[in-house]
Amino acid sequence: MKAVDFGREPEPAWDFAGPAEAVPRGAAMIGYRDVAGNGLDLRVAGTAAVTVVIGFGARELIVDDAGGRRSLDGFVAGLPIEPMRVRSERAECIEVRLSPIQAYSLLGVAPTDLGRGAVDLADLWGPRARLLREQLASSRAWDERFALTKAFLAQCDRPTRTPDAEVLTGWHRILAARGQVKIGALASSVGWSNKRLWARFESQIGLTPKRAAMLVRFRHAVDGLLAGRPAGDVAADCGYTDQAHLCRDISTFSNHTPGALKTHYLPTIAQQRYQSWGNFIQYRA
Repeated sequence: MKAVDFGREPEPAWDFAGPAEAVPRGAAMIGYRDVAGNGLDLRVAGTAAVTVVIGFGARELIVDDAGGRRSLDGFVAGLPIEPMRVRSERAECIEVRLSPIQAYSLLGVAPTDLGRGAVDLADLWGPRARLLREQLASSRAWDERFALTKAFLAQCDRPTRTPDAEVLTGWHRILAARGQVKIGALASSVGWSNKRLWARFESQIGLTPKRAAMLVRFRHAVDGLLAGRPAGDVAADCGYTDQAHLCRDISTFSNHTPGALKTHYLPTIAQQRYQSWGNFIQYRA
C-alpha cells in the first residue's frame, strides 16, 4: 500500500498523508505530523462521525472537554454534544473517522456509552492500544502506519454487531435530507412508534434522532459558513426558521457565533487541508 502525500506547507510545518487503498465503507483515515514543532491548538465542534485519534509521538494530547482537562495518548469521541479543544506541542497522529453505523461494530461499546467527551484509548482497548502506538512510532513510512491501523481495526470488528435495519434506514434518511426531517414522519416511514425509534436510535447511534438531525444540519451549515456564504443565506438553505435559529444551533455545538466559527474552529496551520478533510468526512459518513 502506497500512502497518498497530501503535501506540505511552503515551509514544511505539517506533513499530511492518506492511505492510497480504500478503507472500509463508512470510514476514512488521515495521518499528520507536526514537523516543525509549531504546536497544535484545535477546537473541535460536533460532527456526524465517531472520531478515533491515535497519537504515536513523544508528546501527549491535551484534551479539554466535558470531563475537564486530561493528557491522553489517544482518544475516541462519539457524536459530541459539547465542543472540545485539543492541543499538543508536537502532534503525530493517525485520525480515523467512522460512521456511527460502522463504529457500532468496531469499537466494542455502544456509541451512547462514549458520553459527551473523549474516551481514553487505554480505557477502550487496554494494552492493545499501547502496542498499536508503539508499532506506529517505530514505523518509518505512512503506508506502514495505515496498514497497521487498518489491521488493528479489522481485529476489533464484530460484523454481527449491527444496528437494527430501521435505525440504519433512519440514519441514512437523516443524512440524505441533510438533517431536515420530521421525527414523527421518520418513525412512521420505518414502521415504529416515536418512542421506540427514539430509544433504539439513541442506544445504537449515540444520539436521539432529533439530536442527530440537528447535528447533521449543523455540519452542512458549517460547510456553507466556511465557504464564506452569508449566515442568512445558509440559514434559509439549511431549513432554519431564521438566522437567530441558526445562531442558537451554532452556539449549542461550537460555543461560538457564526462569524467567529471560522476563526476558532479551523487550525491556523494547514488550514485548507484540514478543512478539506472535514468536508470529505461529512460525505463519507
